[in-house]
Amino acid sequence: MARRGVPAEVSGAAPLEKPATSRLVLGAVILVATYFLAQGAVRLANLWILIFGAVIVAVVIRSIADPLVARFKLKDGYAVAVSILALLVLISGAAFLFGRQVAEQFDQLATRLPGAWAMLQARLQASPAASQVVDHAKSLGSEAGKMLAIAPRFAMGALSGVATLFLVIVAGVFLAGQPEQAREGVLSLFPMTRRPRLREVMNTCGRALKGWLKAQLVSMLLVGGLISAGLALIGAPAPLALGLFTGLAQFVPIVGPIVAAVPALLISATGGGKMLLLTLALYVGVSQLESNLITPLVQKNLASLPVVLGIFAVVGLGTLFGPLGILFATPLALVLHVAVTMLYRQDVLHDEAAVAPGEGP
Repeated sequence: MARRGVPAEVSGAAPLEKPATSRLVLGAVILVATYFLAQGAVRLANLWILIFGAVIVAVVIRSIADPLVARFKLKDGYAVAVSILALLVLISGAAFLFGRQVAEQFDQLATRLPGAWAMLQARLQASPAASQVVDHAKSLGSEAGKMLAIAPRFAMGALSGVATLFLVIVAGVFLAGQPEQAREGVLSLFPMTRRPRLREVMNTCGRALKGWLKAQLVSMLLVGGLISAGLALIGAPAPLALGLFTGLAQFVPIVGPIVAAVPALLISATGGGKMLLLTLALYVGVSQLESNLITPLVQKNLASLPVVLGIFAVVGLGTLFGPLGILFATPLALVLHVAVTMLYRQDVLHDEAAVAPGEGP
């Protein structure tokens, strides 16, 4: 009777040690697993970018296939096959009509650009203020010379890039053939109660990406055509090649048009100050037309990305992933913008934020 309280204390202490130890072990396991998962995600960062590239390829194919399914009641497989065939015919036809001229003009650019750069350096050297900049640039020549030693690595990198692009296209074709299956496979990782909303978010992201790609294609065609026509009118060399380069560079907003203008201005400088000023006025005018008229018209009622976010996305993803990050920065940022708007601003903050102009939450 005197020791009646002792077993009670012992029996009360023993069960508390086991759960505490179990929770400690479980916490350590979760912490280690989270660490390794984070390390794996970082090391496979390029893989996520390539997967997103395959998604973009699939969206391009489905942009052609979906109207065929809706209008002609074709099966998905046949519609995808017809879409791929149509893209191949379009690319082959453009190459047949303009390929030879564009190739000759690119050769002309490759021949004339070094001379144009040397002429620009000579003109800058004549100015006392600009000559200091030229001397500083020449001081970096030794570093540039070191780059020649690793030229074979760049060649291997180019070959690897071609192989990677081929794999991305193949993966995109298979993804375009079974988009619902891929979507439901991702949704199967989430609780059943969350799947309807997540499915709505994924479908909205897909529509936003499809609309942006269509608008971007129209903008690329118009800008490239206007630049080619304008350069031909002022008598600048290689108008088709420069227009094609400018149109393709339009896929990367903000950065692409600036980069595309550099070779055109260098080449036009060899034709005198008047041609240089006309080329500069052409690029500035087309840029203003694109930003103030073309883009607002083609992206009307579509989800759009704020300009500031687009700039930070290009800089940030370019720093993390290099050229691939720059290439896919804007569409990836657009998808993230739509997802954050729906999952956080609408669902968590209950903000009446619209994904696209004129669209409610």
